Amino acid sequence: MGYTYAILSLLFPALIILHLLVAPYTKVEESFHVQAVHDILANGLPNGFNDLNLNRADYDHFSFPGAVPRSAIGAAALAMLSKPVIWLNEGINQQILARAILGLLNASCLAVYARGLRRSFGQPAAIWYILLQASQFHLIFYASRPLSNMFAFSITTLAMCLLLPSPHPTSQDQKQCSLALALLTTAGVVFRSELALLVGTQTLFLLATRRINIQQTVIAGLIGLTTGLALTIYLDSTFWQHFPLWPEFEAFRFNVLAGQSSEWGTEPWSFYFLNALPRLLFNPLSYLLAIPVALRQPATRSPALALLIPALSFVALYSFQPHKEWRFIVYIISSLTAVAALGAAYLWNHRERSLFARLATRALAISTLIVFCLSNFVLLPASAANYPGGQALDAMHYQHSILRDTDLHSDKSISPINVYLGNLACQTGVTRFLQQPPSSGWVYDKTEDKVVKSTSGFWERFDYVVFEADEEAGFMDADETSLRRALPSSDWERMLVVDSFAGISVLRPGIPATGTTERRFIGAVAGVRAVELFESLREYVRIAVLRGWWVEVKMRPRVQVLKRVRKGSNV
Repeated sequence: MGYTYAILSLLFPALIILHLLVAPYTKVEESFHVQAVHDILANGLPNGFNDLNLNRADYDHFSFPGAVPRSAIGAAALAMLSKPVIWLNEGINQQILARAILGLLNASCLAVYARGLRRSFGQPAAIWYILLQASQFHLIFYASRPLSNMFAFSITTLAMCLLLPSPHPTSQDQKQCSLALALLTTAGVVFRSELALLVGTQTLFLLATRRINIQQTVIAGLIGLTTGLALTIYLDSTFWQHFPLWPEFEAFRFNVLAGQSSEWGTEPWSFYFLNALPRLLFNPLSYLLAIPVALRQPATRSPALALLIPALSFVALYSFQPHKEWRFIVYIISSLTAVAALGAAYLWNHRERSLFARLATRALAISTLIVFCLSNFVLLPASAANYPGGQALDAMHYQHSILRDTDLHSDKSISPINVYLGNLACQTGVTRFLQQPPSSGWVYDKTEDKVVKSTSGFWERFDYVVFEADEEAGFMDADETSLRRALPSSDWERMLVVDSFAGISVLRPGIPATGTTERRFIGAVAGVRAVELFESLREYVRIAVLRGWWVEVKMRPRVQVLKRVRKGSNV
């Protein structure tokens, strides 16, 4: 059993890295942090709060600051940890490297939490936790994504581990609770202000259960607040060249006090409970069977309530904020999964004594296998197909190099190659990491001003343009329309089209699965043999478990690259 636990613990880093390699690009919500990592690696941090020699064009956040400033502490940490590896291998993909470091950090914290469960509740609970957590798609997929929430997640997971009850209470327990509150406070001050609510609900519960006293609470809060403020004000004031600056307070004032977050959409109060939490837990038997069992049995009721009450109280309070996204409550998933693991472990331990426990254990095992397959063989390739901008830019660079090498009459000297990057491409994968260095002659433009883009002088200089595409005949987005109007006699050819996720096809028994998208991504990551293994496993699961039913990914054109045709040149 010990070997089983050790091997299963490797699921977290293995799956997170797999998801990273299959989906290496980032989206617009990750753009600040990933661009900040690039800029710090390439140019370092500014010198002081008012660096007169600073070239702001080298830093993406000055050109595209966003609605509110965000903290660069996470990006600076990833850049610092990436540098030793880059010194050893300058050709390494730096975006994947930075994301891998973040992913492995979160994987380590999940493994630490599992070890804490093992210490508190035994090995079966820890094993069920690993199985349930590893089969949840959203957390594994996003664990390596440079979002403020995922930077905070590593800290909050360690804090939640410290709050797990000790099998033999000692005087150290109060110190661990104090440290947990200090960590939660620091994470809230630096990365996500909504964690203040989680600090509040957790503190009240600890006080009510006498696991901590008022004096320790105040000291922990002051330590967390002071540490967080010192870090964020110093580094972020330097990064943004504005002193004093507390980014997360600015975000709180903008999103909550001014109510501006509602512009990104609103959801009813019940959204987190009826939509987000079921999606995050993913396996319906986690909340329909395992958690109720943990709450019903006297042996597990008390620790289950200790995990659930602060977490669900946080969600209930945060539900009054109109704008809702599942990642805003991701910090409590470890606690909820731990409760499900307690229930599953209880059923496992009593499977020989009760018919219900035996049947329930089998149902949990089968459902966990099913959602694991859905996560990695359906949802992963589907989600990886949502980054056409990044795929288009990489493919454009590759095809340009082929054309240049095969054209015997082209000028091989370095000359400027101008590329216009449309809004959709920038939202779906384009980052500075993917751009060629300035010394190579490539020049990229992401102008958003519609007046500027209505002039012929703007479009005349471009060799490539990356626009939105669609399967509708004759479709042109706003940028392509501006180009055609400004340069009606110019000649452009479609160099490539990148497809994007367009939904899921439900295959009835007897309808063969093509698996085109799945085979392409698995083959790119693991090779032909892995594709064959996937197809064999797919057919086995389809026949043995799903009785002939299956789901697979549908695609549609999303981004296109147009190449300017100039006389006398094929490149």
